[in-house]
Amino acid sequence: MAVDTLIELRDVNKYYGDLHVLQDVDLTVGKGEVVVVIGPSGSGKSTLCRTINRLETIQSGRITLDGQPLPEEGRALARLRAEVGMVFQSFNLFAHKTVLQNVSLAQIKGRGRRREQADRHSYELLDRVGLSAHARKFPAQLSGGQQLGAPPRPFGHWGRVAIARALAMEPRALLFDEPASALDPEMINEVLDVIRQLARDGMTMVVVTHEMGFARSAAHRVVFMADGRIVEDRAPQEFFTAPRSQRARDFLSKILKH
Repeated sequence: MAVDTLIELRDVNKYYGDLHVLQDVDLTVGKGEVVVVIGPSGSGKSTLCRTINRLETIQSGRITLDGQPLPEEGRALARLRAEVGMVFQSFNLFAHKTVLQNVSLAQIKGRGRRREQADRHSYELLDRVGLSAHARKFPAQLSGGQQLGAPPRPFGHWGRVAIARALAMEPRALLFDEPASALDPEMINEVLDVIRQLARDGMTMVVVTHEMGFARSAAHRVVFMADGRIVEDRAPQEFFTAPRSQRARDFLSKILKH
């Protein structure tokens, strides 16, 4: 294994019943590298992302973090979830807790920090994502044009809070499962700009996304998946200008035609 490899998947297979969703997947992610995973719906992108911190178990193969196999249960698994943070597409904030409490809670429970220490760190992170002024608000109060009585929808501020919460655990890597898919178009860049800054800061990231402009500008490598397999794994410029596979050419012709 290369010295700078942080995450490695070898011959990974995953089934849901008879459905073979990950087929002999090999992938390495180096320290400080941003790998963007793209592909058609149902190609296995989100499942791949979720196996890296064992939100999904695999039937065969091997996944390692810094050379160590992923733990299966107990405290070691909880530590893994702190080491490899995840930002979900719905952001999963606690509606009954303030922004500050959302960011501090995992530090208190998972890192054993005192509340004052956790809150101080949370303010720093909220400042980093441009939301320190909203620390005492509840998630529903961040939604800007939210209509009274309407069910709250994910929006850009929520995404930034979710990123701050993941960063609060001081992870070695971050996983993003389609972080912009639930957002209105004008809100998408609000979240992607924070992820771009994390990339510039050297955070190791695996990002599943449909945002091709982000993949082109922020990724060190683009991984294209189809039918549960990695079809191409290349530098963005090479992939977008000269895809090698017909499957990738077909995908790009549909998604980039507008």
